[in-house]
Amino acid sequence: MKYSNAYNVLPVDIVRIIQEYVNGEYLYIPRKEEEQKKWGENSGSRNTLKRRNAEIYLKYINGAVILDLAQEYYLSDKSIRRIIAQQKKLIFKINTES
Repeated sequence: MKYSNAYNVLPVDIVRIIQEYVNGEYLYIPRKEEEQKKWGENSGSRNTLKRRNAEIYLKYINGAVILDLAQEYYLSDKSIRRIIAQQKKLIFKINTES
């Protein structure tokens, strides 16, 4: 994230109004709602986790034990169970939409 001097991007009158509320402090201006990106879209983390979760589920349905998966992926057994449940729902949803 890059910081910009308010005087370089806003009219002076607006800067003075903002100074009444936030004098010299940092202020985050969020993107417009229609331009907001979901978590992990820029970094690719979202896709990485999708692939990991699909891989965990595939190993599980092929006989892997939950505790072994937890150790392999450095997750709790509760997290592995949650991922498996989410993947089941996802596959069920895909199968019922087809």
